Amino acid sequence: MRSRRLLAAAASSALVVALVAGCTSGGSDGSGSPDADATVTVGLVLEPSDLDIRHTDGVALDQVLIDNVYQGLVGRTEENDVVDVLASEHTISDDGLTYTFTLHDGVAFHDGAAMTASDVVWSLEQVRTDETLAGHADLAAVSSVSAPADDTVVLTLARPDSALLFALTGRAGLVLEQAATNDPSTTANGTGPYTVASWTQGDNLRLERADGYWGTPAGVEAVVFRYVTDPSAAINATLSGDLDVQTAVDATLSSQLEGVDGVSLEQGKTTDKYTLAFNNAVEPFTDVRVRKAIRMAIDNDAIITAVGGSAVDQGGPIPELDPGYADLTSVDAYDPDAAEALLAEAGHADGLDLTLEYANFYPAAIGDVLTTQLAAVGITLTVEQVDFTTWLDDVYTAPADGGPRDFQLSMVDHAETHDFGNWADPDYYWGYDSAPVQALWEQSLAATDPAVAAQALSDAAAIVSEDAPAEWLYTSTTLTAIRDGVTGFPTTSTSTRLDLSELATTE
Repeated sequence: MRSRRLLAAAASSALVVALVAGCTSGGSDGSGSPDADATVTVGLVLEPSDLDIRHTDGVALDQVLIDNVYQGLVGRTEENDVVDVLASEHTISDDGLTYTFTLHDGVAFHDGAAMTASDVVWSLEQVRTDETLAGHADLAAVSSVSAPADDTVVLTLARPDSALLFALTGRAGLVLEQAATNDPSTTANGTGPYTVASWTQGDNLRLERADGYWGTPAGVEAVVFRYVTDPSAAINATLSGDLDVQTAVDATLSSQLEGVDGVSLEQGKTTDKYTLAFNNAVEPFTDVRVRKAIRMAIDNDAIITAVGGSAVDQGGPIPELDPGYADLTSVDAYDPDAAEALLAEAGHADGLDLTLEYANFYPAAIGDVLTTQLAAVGITLTVEQVDFTTWLDDVYTAPADGGPRDFQLSMVDHAETHDFGNWADPDYYWGYDSAPVQALWEQSLAATDPAVAAQALSDAAAIVSEDAPAEWLYTSTTLTAIRDGVTGFPTTSTSTRLDLSELATTE
C-alpha cells in the first residue's frame, strides 16, 4: 500500500477536480512589456493545514510548495517527464543499482546558506530511514546515500527500482537544509525561485521572488494563492478581475467564462482517476461475472456529461500521462443486455441489492446516474454520501480483526500519478489479489530499461481491466481560466503540481 497519506491526498485532490488546467502552459501571447514587479493572484480550492512538507498530508502542499519553494535533485514537467533540477546531470548504472547525481554550483537556501552535498545526503537519508516522513516507502530499494565528492551524490540500491527516479521528483527527493532552525509548519526554507512571504489561513498564501536564486529569477514579484472553495464565487472573482488565474474551473459553470473578453479557458490532462471500486473480498464481488456485469451496465459517457463534460473515458487503471497506458475502453464496454445476461448466469436473475458509499465532496450526480443505469439491469443501488472521515473508517482503513472492509461499492478520485502499485497490493482497500499482476509489477520495478518497465505495466493493466476489480468511470480533464497578459502558467496536472518558474505577465 502506498500509504494513507497518498490516498488522503488523492481524495483531497478530488475535491479540486470535483469543483473542476491544456497540454501547454496557458495564457495570452504576452505581447507587451514584461512586468517584473507584478503580483499574480491565483484561485485555488484546497488549502494546506500547515506547511510541513515532511509530515503534513495532502496535495495542497505539493501544489504550491514543490518546484516553487522546495526542489529536489530532479523534477518533472506537466507531462510527467523527469528533468534535472538541483542536479546538473545524473547517470544510472547498467545494472540499475547506482544513481549518480552531479550537483549544480552556487545553489543556496532561502536563509542564505549554501546547499552542500551533505544537505542532500541528510535529506534523503532522513526520508529513507524514518517511516514517519512523507515519501519513505518510495526509497525502500535504496540501501545508502553518500557524497564521494563535494559536487556528487550517489544512491546505492539493494535492488533495481524503475520507479525511483520519478519518486525523487516528489516529496521523497526534496532537499532541505540540515542546519536550518525555522519552524517548517509555518515557514519554509527551500532552494526554489520563490519564498513563502506570508500565510493568512482561510484566505491566502503569498510567495515572493527569492533574492539570490541560483537559477533564472522568477518573472513576477509575487504570487498570491487565494483559497476559494465555492465554485460560483470563483467564477465571479475571475469575472470581476480579482483573480488573474482560476484553477479547477467547475465544468458545469465554465460556459460563464466562454467568450469573456480578456480571459482564456484552457483545458489540460490530469491523472485524476475517478474509480468505482468493488470490494473484491466479499460477495457478490468474488464472482467476476458480477463485476463485469456492473462495468457493462455503466455508460461512462453519460456520467461524463453529468459532471460537466470535462473528462475522458479511461477503461483501465493507468491514465494517459503515466507509463504503461493503453486504451482499454473496449474492455467490458457499455452493453446493458450483456450485463443482464451475466447477472442471470451468476444467479442474480431476480435482481441484486447493492450499496455505494463515497465522500460527500464528490458530485451527487455520479451516484444519481449510477443508480439509474444499474436499475436498468436489475441492480437496486443505495447511495450513501458520507463525510471523509467516515469514508476512511468504513472503506479505506483495514479492520483491526483482519477481516474484510465494511463496504460493497465505493468511489474515489485516485489523483496520484504513477500509482499502479495499488493494484499489486492485495491488502489495499479494494481487496484485489492477482499473482500475475503482482509478478508483472515486480518485473516493471526490476527493469533497467524504461520501455521494458512500461510494457510490463501495460500488460499488468490489461489483466486488471479484464479481471474487473473496479470500473474506471472517467479521468478528469481540468479547466484553467487565465487573464490576458499572463503567460507560463501550467495547465496540465494542476491538481498536484504548479511549477511557476516560467510565470510572467505584461503591463
